[in-house]
Amino acid sequence: MQPKPPKLAAVLQALKKHYGVPETLPTKDPFELILWENVAYLAPPARRRAAFALLHRQVGLSPDKILTASRAALERVTAHGILKARFANKLRECARIALEGFGADLGAVLREPLPQAKKALRRFPGIGEPGADKILLFAGVQNVLAPDSNALRVLMRLGIVAEDKSYARMYAASRNVGAKPALKIPVMQQAHLLLKLHGQTLCKRSAPLCGACPLAARRLCPIGINVISRKHM
Repeated sequence: MQPKPPKLAAVLQALKKHYGVPETLPTKDPFELILWENVAYLAPPARRRAAFALLHRQVGLSPDKILTASRAALERVTAHGILKARFANKLRECARIALEGFGADLGAVLREPLPQAKKALRRFPGIGEPGADKILLFAGVQNVLAPDSNALRVLMRLGIVAEDKSYARMYAASRNVGAKPALKIPVMQQAHLLLKLHGQTLCKRSAPLCGACPLAARRLCPIGINVISRKHM
């Protein structure tokens, strides 16, 4: 018989005790959140924050300032990740779409019904369904968890989301996590950040560090419990 999956609230309590309160994203503005997703491809969190701060300080975060910035200025920002030239172009494309498609005001997008808002956000480079859900979560519009691949792996290992060969089906299942009872948006924002951090640091795709895992220690993760039990046999 499969053990019952843990409650998300218990998971968050354990992760918060282990990692502390996560640092939230540096903005709630929808266009700036789109820039955040494109500013430093595959950069670790600290370098992404540094890239975003540099963009803010030396270029500006408005579409018109990004469009008029020099390529060198944009590439100094995107060099915090990989493919700096490609992502400098993506920043420009984000700015162009914002100006031509929305008059540089994405605030109106957030007032649309959620399907239309998500469709509008997905017009931008690098923004698929998870990215659109994440923007709506951190803009304070909806309380869908919107996990990235690291967080989704944690949810799957905990049994909260059923493992499936289809990533899309697993992501779709994650939309119900925290819905009953409905968790408030700030709690879901913390959940998103904590689960992502845990997947990046301990619950890695290969060679997860179960011996150091606070969820295994609290007997919330069946995989971690089994790993620790075998070590003590």
